[in-house]
Amino acid sequence: MQPFRGVMVLDVTHVLAGPFATVQLAMQGASVIKVEPPGDPDQSRFAGADPALNAEGLGTAFQTQGAGKRCLALDLNTEQGRTVLLQLAERADVFVENFRPGALAGLGLGAADLRRRNPRLIHCAISAFGAEGPRGQETAYDLVVQAATGLMAMNGTPETSPVRLGIPAVDYATGMMAAYAISAALFRRERTGEGAQIDLAMADVAGLLMASGLTGFANGGAEPRATGHALPGVAQGMFRAKDGPVAIAANNLRQQQRLFAALGRPDLVRETREEAARHRDADRAQLEQMVAERSAADLEDLLRAARVPVSPVRSVAEAMADPQRRARGSFARPETGGPLLPLSGFLIDGQPARHAFAPRKAGADSAEILAELGYSEAEIAALAAGGVI
Repeated sequence: MQPFRGVMVLDVTHVLAGPFATVQLAMQGASVIKVEPPGDPDQSRFAGADPALNAEGLGTAFQTQGAGKRCLALDLNTEQGRTVLLQLAERADVFVENFRPGALAGLGLGAADLRRRNPRLIHCAISAFGAEGPRGQETAYDLVVQAATGLMAMNGTPETSPVRLGIPAVDYATGMMAAYAISAALFRRERTGEGAQIDLAMADVAGLLMASGLTGFANGGAEPRATGHALPGVAQGMFRAKDGPVAIAANNLRQQQRLFAALGRPDLVRETREEAARHRDADRAQLEQMVAERSAADLEDLLRAARVPVSPVRSVAEAMADPQRRARGSFARPETGGPLLPLSGFLIDGQPARHAFAPRKAGADSAEILAELGYSEAEIAALAAGGVI
């Protein structure tokens, strides 16, 4: 049995962080209804590598977090649309939104409004900086949050910083943190019967991504800065093999001992951290020379056998071809067919999560969802004719 089977989620989110949160719940069995305005659906539907899919409103940016969700087109600026959403909220277990704080409350659809009708509801609001504080009303995307939180200033080299992370890391981390917060609230509800109001800020999640650096700064004043591939250990970082870069992370003395023994230089093994620190620069220069004399593949084979963490720097295409991905089932098609999509990064009882069905077009399930609420065919047709759905 999937953990969230029987849990109903209203997904009133757009772009990335919110939809990425709800797709995690869908993969664990939750029944997710994605709500979008008619004629102006989630902008991610039109973004991705395939122009034909973009034109259909099924761009790869949307497909990444759109599978396993039924889609309801609903105009919340109309009284009828708000009525439908309130009716759904009365039945729902979870409500997720990522509008500017207070925007839905202005329509009578805020957390207090919904929880009056359904005290067991888990309401999760995702925003850039949180509902309170001097920046609470600001909106932002991943790029701006990276800039605002210091994350960008920690990335790159001293010469190139600040540099944006090459992926929307804050968005994805926020989505995963939201799924975790919702899971925690659902677990508490099982014990107490109480719903919850979750206020989740992207900026706070960015701080968690910088946790060790910020902890050091908060407690000692050492401001973390961009260091590129330079790491403190003698055998930590990026090294240039004969045919390309290799990442080596022999982070402790035991791993360093195995590393130098494998390379035929046991004389470079140091007995204490203090001794290793004293000889770091000279030992690293010799290590760089030894690495430069070998191919990346040879180094990988040699150091893997010695149980030293190592990998050539692979392209995305090379990484996707790694047989470990197939063994883990980290990408799979939905159960009913469709595109290859990423799954959750964990197994439960040896089984990966699955997408129940492929991403659907905006409003594809509107009539079905309204019928489940008790609307007649004539009433559904009237709402469609009026542009409410």
